[in-house]
Amino acid sequence: MDESVAIDAKRILLRYGAPIAVLDSVPDAKRIEFARIIARTTLADREKELKRMLQEQGFMEG
Repeated sequence: MDESVAIDAKRILLRYGAPIAVLDSVPDAKRIEFARIIARTTLADREKELKRMLQEQGFMEG
């Protein structure tokens, strides 16, 4: 996996409200997966969708 892709994914997730402490526990492959989903989500729903995904996957509490 290209490290620049993982870095870009982390930046995208941070931009839409993922706490950095939470992202540190998310593997690179999951970060990329989440970022791809967020990129296809409407702008207005991105923050809410990201938090929902992180909660569903057990990385963040509600």
